[in-house]
Amino acid sequence: LLLQMWTNGINEASKMALLAWEKETGIELVQINGQRRYGGPPPGWVGGPPPASTEVFIARLPQDIYENTLIPLFESVGKLYEFRLMMTFSGLNRGFAYARYTSPQDARNAIATFHRFQVREGCAIVVCRSTQKRELIVNGLDVSVSQQELEAMLQTVTEGILSVTLHASPCQRPAKLAVLKYRSHQAAALAKKALMEGNLRLGGAGMRVDWLDPQMKQKLRLWQEEPSSSWVHEDKSLAVPRPAALPPSLQDMLEHLNVLCWRHRLKTPLFITKCVQVNASGWQRFWYQVVIPGYPVPISGFTWVLQDKQGQSEHEKAKVAAALHILQVLGESL
Repeated sequence: LLLQMWTNGINEASKMALLAWEKETGIELVQINGQRRYGGPPPGWVGGPPPASTEVFIARLPQDIYENTLIPLFESVGKLYEFRLMMTFSGLNRGFAYARYTSPQDARNAIATFHRFQVREGCAIVVCRSTQKRELIVNGLDVSVSQQELEAMLQTVTEGILSVTLHASPCQRPAKLAVLKYRSHQAAALAKKALMEGNLRLGGAGMRVDWLDPQMKQKLRLWQEEPSSSWVHEDKSLAVPRPAALPPSLQDMLEHLNVLCWRHRLKTPLFITKCVQVNASGWQRFWYQVVIPGYPVPISGFTWVLQDKQGQSEHEKAKVAAALHILQVLGESL
């Protein structure tokens, strides 16, 4: 009871204004699994849902702002099919939302109108095309976990899963990682929440769940799997990864990135790389940050690279991974 009273008291005026707006407009908001949703479909909708290209991602929202402000704002440029605001336990929003329109043109209008729009003085929001991510990566699975065991567990705690693939982990040995593909972004997001909050018995204390990022996806595509006698247990599919081909050169990646920046009137990207971890098997974990003059925010991340005595240096490999990440981000937001 005390906890409920505490959460109700946070941002109370805005919560009351939201309730009054719902009553006045007759709009129904449904909250489930950490998000509050309008529509999907909206009242009076006939037919199937619009294509994925109709959804936009909204970020950098003030946490005390709600649908009574956001829905009228985003409906001013086109008809909404669905609006989803991510929520915290206390009733504040988590700083981001998704707006899905009934047509791709309306989504493009929303990006053109509201990207860098100030919802209040000093609070410029980010609006870009939604990536519609559908793939998760689960790191730190126990080395003895089998494909069948993992699939059976996932079927009981998540819905909408299309495929499961197991790989030996390059970053955490001995361990496995799994790539999970779901039928929709919403199914994947709900699965991510369930897996992060659930008590999974297939991994150790270091197990973690996240979105599958482009650089890891590229790395998994390049790896070939072959049996290793020192790793084989009961699961005969267990294997160690090795590169199937040379990674793209730093020069090639920078040329592609520079051309894309030039097309969008951005200046030459500036790279910062720093090694933050080295493990016994020779893998190094790098943090990177890329600043692009003219782009609103720096872009940063982490990547693992393998030490060797030939070809690219570890810092060059980290820059290649960063460039792949930047190309993907710019391709989706510009």
